[in-house]
Parts: sequence; structure tokens; C-alpha cells
Amino acid sequence: MGLRGLLLAALGLSLCSVAAAAPPKPSHVDLLCDAVYLPARSGWARTVRITFDDRRVQAVAIDGLLVYSFNVQGTTVLTALDNERIQIDTAELTWRSDFRGQATSQGRCERQLP
Repeated sequence: MGLRGLLLAALGLSLCSVAAAAPPKPSHVDLLCDAVYLPARSGWARTVRITFDDRRVQAVAIDGLLVYSFNVQGTTVLTALDNERIQIDTAELTWRSDFRGQATSQGRCERQLP
């Protein structure tokens, strides 16, 4: 095996290590949350998609809109959409939100099958 053979073998090994180090494919969980808003006592079905890989949550979308920012504290995802501050507990499957003190909501969430 000459110098060319050694270079080809080294290139093959480096390509294999790059392929093995590829980032994990993201997965997602879809939730359907039935939130009841007070004081109006109106119900609203809210859809939530949480995209994640094996290391972290990558994105959160509510009603099909990606939120600008979010924070994960244990099993709870904290975020905001428009003037609504939202808390989604993924262990208890609950929704809570607050429109800056003007209205609040609470509800149960269900996991949607793919």
C-alpha cells in the first residue's frame, strides 16, 4: 500500500467518524390542550408541538406558530405568545396561561398520536 493507499484509508476513516458524529434526528410531541379562559368562561382548544432531540428541547410551536423564546424548568415549558404567558407541564399534562392579569386559563392536555 503506497502513500496514495494510506491517504485514501485515512480519508475513509475520517468520513466514517463524521457520519458517526452526525447530530441526532429531532423528534416531536404533539399535545391538544383544552384551556378554559376566565372571566369569560370560554373554552379554546390549543395545539402544542414540542420538538426535541436526545439532549434538549429545540422548538415550541403553539397553534402552529413557533414561539420566539422558551424556557424549560424540569417538566414545565414556559413561553409567551402575543401577550399570553404560557406554562405547559409535560408530566402532569396541564396548561396554564395569563394575559397580563386581564384573563387566565387552565386546562388539561392530551398527547396526540402521530
